[in-house]
Amino acid sequence: MNDSRSASSSSADSASIATADQNVGRSRRSSDGSQTLGSEPSRRWRDVFWLGIFVIHLVGLGFVLAVLGLNRFKKTDRLKIDRYMDRVLENRKELTETYWPFYALAGGVGAVLGWTWLLLLGSQANYMMKVSVHILTTYLAVISVLCFWGEQFFWGVAFAIGAALQFFYVISVIERLPFTMLVLQKAAKMVWTLPEVRRVSYAFMVVMLLWMGLWSFGAAGVVASSIDDGGRWWLLVQCCASIQVLSVSLFWTGAVLCNTVHVIVSGMVFLVLIHGGREASSVPPNSLIKSLRYAVTTSLGSICYGSLFTAAIRTLRWEIRGIRSKIGNNECLLCCVDFLFHLVETLVRFFNKYAYVQIAVYGKSFNHSARDAWELFQSTGVEALVAYDCSGAVLLMGTLLGGLITGTCSGVWTWTKWSDRVIMVGSTAMLMGMVLVGLAMVVVESAVTSIYICYAEDPLLIHRWDAEFFNQMSETLHQRLQYRSARAREVLTHSRFDPHMHETLPI
Repeated sequence: MNDSRSASSSSADSASIATADQNVGRSRRSSDGSQTLGSEPSRRWRDVFWLGIFVIHLVGLGFVLAVLGLNRFKKTDRLKIDRYMDRVLENRKELTETYWPFYALAGGVGAVLGWTWLLLLGSQANYMMKVSVHILTTYLAVISVLCFWGEQFFWGVAFAIGAALQFFYVISVIERLPFTMLVLQKAAKMVWTLPEVRRVSYAFMVVMLLWMGLWSFGAAGVVASSIDDGGRWWLLVQCCASIQVLSVSLFWTGAVLCNTVHVIVSGMVFLVLIHGGREASSVPPNSLIKSLRYAVTTSLGSICYGSLFTAAIRTLRWEIRGIRSKIGNNECLLCCVDFLFHLVETLVRFFNKYAYVQIAVYGKSFNHSARDAWELFQSTGVEALVAYDCSGAVLLMGTLLGGLITGTCSGVWTWTKWSDRVIMVGSTAMLMGMVLVGLAMVVVESAVTSIYICYAEDPLLIHRWDAEFFNQMSETLHQRLQYRSARAREVLTHSRFDPHMHETLPI
């Protein structure tokens, strides 16, 4: 017993010494980064191919949306498109403006929720995040009941499964929520001292609303030209596929705008931390303008590229981590989950949200930034802290809740007029609300990522900004490193003395 304690203490001491040695290197890199930021280096265009794909998609889809909306605007089949589908479609005599007001309501509700969240960022942000965590499960369950009541059994089951997954995820990370809320509170405090980045988020919401005006115009035209469900399921699938294509496009466009804000805010927060405060005389002039210019020019290709994959991989990683921590001793299931876990961890190396900080500060390509950020975390041990924190999941819960509220408002109004269109209008309205609320949430997420990058580069930057928060982060990191060392020793000891383990280990 004493030997195990001494081994644990020696392991912790060696980890502390290694961390201290790494801090010297990080401090040196930090000073180099400061010089780089101050000298404003020339930047090259990155990931231009993906920028081209995004622009082509935006222009092409914009044209298609305009055509679909105009075809039924004030007159059915204005552009004579339906004649190409006379043999398979039985179009209703409905117009684009029949459904457009429902999407206008979704845009208005989503924008109000996003703007309200930003207005309350300084005083009520922590409370609102806690509400999001605890309310989302109940809200999903209520929507599931409403779907069953409206005889939408598929969607009722889908929302019930979503409520169950949300409940089990919160249970699996309940012990991590206090530290997560602390990080989010400090990030919100940082953003509150930078009113210019909140104004940027407001401006991007307006840009997103303009795009949603065109998007919803085309989506309303598609819904108006859809058919009855009776007996023609494959045609219904065809119409739903059109809506799904529009939804994927809206998601990508919204993700690009959110991550553009992410890059702008990350650059500003990194500058504030590395120069010791917002009022420091060493902060370069017109920092926001420079960060904005880089984000919408040389780094936009990297943002478009990362926006395709990052969110999905992050969500999958959160779910697998939650399941993995609650499996127990089921070796077969643990083996399957471990395979998925290592696969997702490999993808995270090339697609992670911390890449946007590197893009903002150094102007690297997306994959280069993601790989450098992850290697920095792993080489310094901060990855253990990042894995323990679930602030991204908490912010996503708030985004989902905002989207569900938006979708519910539009869905209820649609149900009072056309009950067979509730799912189509409600689901796309929910996505609109998620994008708009996400533009508000991303300012805090950007501050969180910048805090972790700065802590990995040089912990003294966080100490200079908030000494108490630095002590709490360092204590949590020390505990996580001790926990990982203990788990590693437990696995090695178990595999050494358990003969059945040797029989099941792959060669």
